[in-house]
Amino acid sequence: MCSSNSTIGSKTFSFPLCFLGAQQQLTPDFYAASCPQLESIVAEQVYQASLTDPRMPASLLRLHFHDCFVNGCDGSVLLSGNEQLAALNLNSLRGFDVIANIKAAVEEACPSTVSCADILALTARDSVVLASRPSYNPGWTVVFGRRDSLTASEAAANADLPGAFYNVAQLNDNFAKVGLSPKDVVVLSGAHTFGRVHCSVLDGSLYPSVDPLLNTAYASQLESSCPNGGDTATVNNLDPVTPNTFDNQYYRNLQVGKGTLYSDRILFNTTGESQDLVNQFAPYFASDQFFYEFGVSMVKMGNISPLTGSEGEIRKICSQPN
Repeated sequence: MCSSNSTIGSKTFSFPLCFLGAQQQLTPDFYAASCPQLESIVAEQVYQASLTDPRMPASLLRLHFHDCFVNGCDGSVLLSGNEQLAALNLNSLRGFDVIANIKAAVEEACPSTVSCADILALTARDSVVLASRPSYNPGWTVVFGRRDSLTASEAAANADLPGAFYNVAQLNDNFAKVGLSPKDVVVLSGAHTFGRVHCSVLDGSLYPSVDPLLNTAYASQLESSCPNGGDTATVNNLDPVTPNTFDNQYYRNLQVGKGTLYSDRILFNTTGESQDLVNQFAPYFASDQFFYEFGVSMVKMGNISPLTGSEGEIRKICSQPN
């Protein structure tokens, strides 16, 4: 089976996209018998969390990214301390309480059955769907069967997570280390179509001089929000046009110098595949193509070095090993 149905908030979707890739141990029906209510439980929990915090869908998607890029999709980012203390995660990653609530609800229904790593993969998909416009279906079929790691590594997170000031060559190299392509770089960067970023990440683009790749008016807006020597914890929209919506506005922003991160702006300002793909995904009519490619790349990313079979464990509480 390579399709699934879910109701997320007021949306009911059929997800036909399923790209199993090399990891055939992961399947969409892994919990069909052992926890058939999994997807409805997670969808409801993500929906409820988003009602009080419109940032939460982007935060949950980011958790899955940061999990998979460090020793594979094994739920290690959820273990207290360790990876959470890495430079790109500390005081930045959020949503751990939502994952804890989801896990508790799943444990009540299906004790010791569903891994935290799989919950991250599913919440990422549901977050994207929930943040999309009502008539859009950017979803994909999630495959399951991951198990949870026993340990996590702050050092690995510091070494493996892509930086906000990487150029295209550095991004491509970073993604290649986990089996992802230059196309995946541009596609998955499209996740910056929603969410927030702290001034501490933007200061290098503004001071002592403004990055010439930044739109002048937008640079002034960011300087106002992030004055030199000001509060570095202030948050700014990654997408200044549709900040809470998952769409392809991100790519149009890049075309006019309104990419909030340097690693975003440089995708359009480097001649070659990355610039071509930005232009390909930017038109309004290209939203369906972007959604399709995003689903393909998300499944690829979700296949990065999972623990399967008897490896690892099924944590009862995501923040600590059993």
